Amino acid sequence: MKIWTSEHVFDHPWETVMTAAMRKYPNPMNPSVVGVDVLARHVDPSGKLHSHRLLSTEWGIPAIVKSLIGTCRTRTYVQEHSVVDPVKKTMELKSCNISFTNLVSVDERLVYKPHPQEPHKTILTQEAIISVKGVSLSSYLEGLMANTISSNAKKGREALEWVIKRLNAEIEELAASARGTMRNSMAAAAFVEK
Repeated sequence: MKIWTSEHVFDHPWETVMTAAMRKYPNPMNPSVVGVDVLARHVDPSGKLHSHRLLSTEWGIPAIVKSLIGTCRTRTYVQEHSVVDPVKKTMELKSCNISFTNLVSVDERLVYKPHPQEPHKTILTQEAIISVKGVSLSSYLEGLMANTISSNAKKGREALEWVIKRLNAEIEELAASARGTMRNSMAAAAFVEK
């Protein structure tokens, strides 16, 4: 078993980062995620948003790994459960693979919350527990997977920044459109009054 951890500070408020996290896929930094399906979503009596999603991923698996696991299938599935607490301003996301569970398990936990000293920033803490089963060199493979998770986590943070830029562009576009609509309405009203 291998445990990987990371902490990152986003220079954005929690609400912005949380919104981006919910809209993270698709993105050009993580092209291996080829599908996201919302299986269930509800708000509990305390106001927390619970989501259960299925992520479909397509990985280029090296030939040696395919021979070790005895398959050429590269489509894998991950289930993701998240809880957003708007009162405490936390988002906790837990995910685990549901493909190849007889060979490997990856349990990941991410927590987004406001930075305690700088509330306009957001802290992301990540943890992944990796277990490779029934294969020689399992410790070596767990190390390789931890390195891949670390690399993918960096891409995931870049993807969130990309989504935030898109969200900001959408907001600006809507604001510009609203300003234009208001100008046109005011001009039309002025014309009618004459």
